[in-house]
Amino acid sequence: MMAQEQAGERRREYRDKLIGLAGAAVLTAASFLLVVLKPVSRDLILAGLGALALAQIGWQFRFFLDIDLRKSHRDDLQLVLFTGLIVALMIGGSLWILFNQHARMG
Repeated sequence: MMAQEQAGERRREYRDKLIGLAGAAVLTAASFLLVVLKPVSRDLILAGLGALALAQIGWQFRFFLDIDLRKSHRDDLQLVLFTGLIVALMIGGSLWILFNQHARMG
């Protein structure tokens, strides 16, 4: 019975990884096509690329890092969100200092 459960779990993980791979490939292809074909204006392309990048991040979290909104994975999600907050604060603070210095020199 235990071996069947483990086999079922492996099949489910394998299926999730394949779905993740296919979705990531589709999102990546959509980004490339958006840039190569240029179907809309430049501003809309940038907005589309941003949206596709956010979708790609969510997809990677869900299917490759196994982080989702289930209660058992919330600690991992909080860790990732806190790390993102710290990185955003570091980048934002650095940009703020650089633009402030640029304004004082100009």
